[in-house]
Amino acid sequence: MAVLSKIRERSLLLILVIGFCLLAFVVGDVVNSGGFQSTPRDVGSVNGDEISYDDFRTKVDIVEKSGQGTTSSQAVARVWEQEVTISLMNAQFEKLGLRVSEEQVMDVLKQSQDIGQNPAFLNEAGVFDSAKFNAFFNENPALKENLNARIKEATLNAKFQMYSSLVKSGVYSTTAEAKMKYEMGANKVTLDFVAVPFSSIKDSDVKISDEEIVAFMRKNEKKYKAEETREVEMVVIEDKPSTDDEAQVKTDLEQMLNGNVVYNNDTKINDTLQGFRTTRTNAEFVNMNSDVPYDSSYVAKKDLPAEFAEQLYNLPQGEIYGPYKFNDYLAVSKSLGREAGVNAKASHILIAYTGAMRANPAVTRTKEEAQAKANEIFAQVQANPSSFAMLAQVNSDDSSKQQGGDLGFFSKGQMTGKFNDFVFSNPIGKIGLVETEFGFHIINVTDKQDGVRLATIARRIEASEATTDKVYNKAVTFEMEANEKDFAAVAKASGLTVVPAVKLNAMDENVGTVQNQRQMVKWAFDKKTEVGDVKRYEVPNLGNVIVKLVKVNEAGLMAIDQARPMIENRLKKEKKVALIKEKLKGATLDAMAKSAGVTVQNAMDVTIENAVLPGFGQEQRAVATAFALAPNKVSTPIEGVSAVFVVMQKSAVKAPAITDYSPYLAQLKGQSASAPGRVISALKENADIEDNRPTFY
Repeated sequence: MAVLSKIRERSLLLILVIGFCLLAFVVGDVVNSGGFQSTPRDVGSVNGDEISYDDFRTKVDIVEKSGQGTTSSQAVARVWEQEVTISLMNAQFEKLGLRVSEEQVMDVLKQSQDIGQNPAFLNEAGVFDSAKFNAFFNENPALKENLNARIKEATLNAKFQMYSSLVKSGVYSTTAEAKMKYEMGANKVTLDFVAVPFSSIKDSDVKISDEEIVAFMRKNEKKYKAEETREVEMVVIEDKPSTDDEAQVKTDLEQMLNGNVVYNNDTKINDTLQGFRTTRTNAEFVNMNSDVPYDSSYVAKKDLPAEFAEQLYNLPQGEIYGPYKFNDYLAVSKSLGREAGVNAKASHILIAYTGAMRANPAVTRTKEEAQAKANEIFAQVQANPSSFAMLAQVNSDDSSKQQGGDLGFFSKGQMTGKFNDFVFSNPIGKIGLVETEFGFHIINVTDKQDGVRLATIARRIEASEATTDKVYNKAVTFEMEANEKDFAAVAKASGLTVVPAVKLNAMDENVGTVQNQRQMVKWAFDKKTEVGDVKRYEVPNLGNVIVKLVKVNEAGLMAIDQARPMIENRLKKEKKVALIKEKLKGATLDAMAKSAGVTVQNAMDVTIENAVLPGFGQEQRAVATAFALAPNKVSTPIEGVSAVFVVMQKSAVKAPAITDYSPYLAQLKGQSASAPGRVISALKENADIEDNRPTFY
């Protein structure tokens, strides 16, 4: 009683203590689970314009459903690019104050066949009628929402067409530019030059430090900016059949060949079941026991499994061959006989006419004219069969003319009726004239192949449950040990190979050669995953993949080892230029050549557009400098593509004056056609784009 009394006296304190403990427990759970971390609500933003996740997800679903074979990651990537472009373009449209009329929007809608060619929207003359279009949707309000979405899309397209026209109009070429282009290809210069190739200095003599690589990247941060990446190693333990599994399939097939005795529970007596050797119902037996259904067709030797073609083709009727292994199957085959001429080879000369099936529009002859021509060629071939290929090349209206009319081997029923009948009912060497829906054919039967009919029981070699269990246990054991010990050492002890580190971006869906593994990528980028962590994944049709996170590359400048291949040669070239310039001493070409240990060379009638210097290829800077010099004046050293040059103009010839520069103007205008696309690329490069897709996908 005294204790209860004391508890009642301190009940308020006790309640406060319990409440504090509960609050601490909840807060700790929230903090540990990242509850106070900022989770984005939008899938991203472009220059502050947010991309709603709900709207984005709806569009991704549409792309996934409409695109055959489109993976979820591909759909996400496609919609993201689309949304970024739309956001950038809408901002441009607003800045320019672009507006489109209803007529412009309707013009875009009409370009879609389901609207512009829809009979419901056409008048009596077969012309699109806006009144009918509007009336249809007024009478079908349920379809209005879909129409509004189409109108929104058409409005955007109409604005983009207007924007593209503005950009193209702003990117124009003048006659002065056309004249310059003409002169760059027609003005000629003859020059002497000294060239010291960059290859004359060994790469090993010009070292580039990590600090120099970093300094160069800092001057060009935007170009060498790197997104956050992860690097993982992995071990693949394939869930594939063992030798025991294959041996069991072989045993099953061998037992199937001979009859066996089984006890019949209904009749209470033993039944003798026929085996594959003795059964007369081969098709039924195969379909009951094979993973591949019975095929009644005759097969030519060339179409049999290459390794066993000889044995299968020459197998006596009723005899068994096998078990033999092909692809992922073990099989036994019984010969059901041979048939002559199952495949045939023929050449033909097709003489088509206007109105014949699939006739080339360029063919203008009538049917009567075609028949007369076919008769004439047929007579020539009969008189001289060896001329068939030449006559086909000259006269045939079929693409096989390039091969002298040769159609290769084909089976019965593969060609149109009368053509098929002629080839398979006539011997090798027979030439005839046949009319089909394609025109008139002069046909030469050139070869035939016999075929065999086989009844084949094929069983797929698959991993048994026992094998799958062993693979699973091995993978689980590896995962546990690799979490405590060195990954490579555990792999070596287990007889496994470590796949070298694979670099991953946040939105990748493949991990090296392992396809469709978003869950692995998300694990690697999860903030709870630390370097050294190991995790196992079961991958359908492959087995178990055990992944280890080995490196985290934060966003910022590229890693030095990644940037070096892109930058090192450029920096080495700069150092080589400086070293070569120091060698070029003297005021004349001869003096400079002597000091550098090279000779003075000559190039005649070189143009800027075809600025080829002997032994060095295209060197436009050197040639352009020669044009700019006064005769016999020596230039300063020029950094070229493959060498450092010093040039001296010997003579220059100006191109003859012309009055019509339109061909050159057309070439320049053609280059401006892609201007709108280049604008979009430039807008993306300069935009502030926040990508939150990894949070949601």
